Amino acid sequence: MKLRILYFTLFVFFLRSVSFSCQCPVTTLSLAECNKYEIIFKGRIDLVKNCNQNFGEAFFTVDELYKGNIPKQFKVLFECGIECAQQFNAGEEWIIYTSFKQISNGKIDWCSRSRKYFKIAKQDFYAVNYGNSYEDEVEFLQKNLGLHRMVSETKNATENRNARPSTTQMIIILLCSLAGVILFYWLFNKFFKF
Repeated sequence: MKLRILYFTLFVFFLRSVSFSCQCPVTTLSLAECNKYEIIFKGRIDLVKNCNQNFGEAFFTVDELYKGNIPKQFKVLFECGIECAQQFNAGEEWIIYTSFKQISNGKIDWCSRSRKYFKIAKQDFYAVNYGNSYEDEVEFLQKNLGLHRMVSETKNATENRNARPSTTQMIIILLCSLAGVILFYWLFNKFFKF
């Protein structure tokens, strides 16, 4: 009898841990919820690269920016290869709630408020979870956060600072350095005689 109770307890514990593994705390759309994120935007996915070192990459064209400073083309990292991974496909429209992972891209997790647009409203399971439709969320964001201007894309001046010089550049650098050392030695001996 005790063995049956032990098996039943283990079974219930296992069933409970499996059934709740991908659930997130219920949140409501509010300014306090929006303040948890550095970037909020609505955009379309241009390209998706899956699972490179446990992260996939979704490249977005931003249509409306509600919060943050990002360019029109923005990369978002997402976890993949795990049970609760977000599924992104090219051509989909999303509202993304994210924070910066690196200087030029964001990272979302399973429990962010990010949501996909569904053409058929009955398929929008986010509406049931969040308590509002996609259109209601867009309207709230436009009204309460406003539309922001996107950052113009400029080439990063430090982008190639770790690039290795070519062989020709290396020879020129070495010759200039050698000439500088010889010049310094000659000037030092000329003005400071011991």
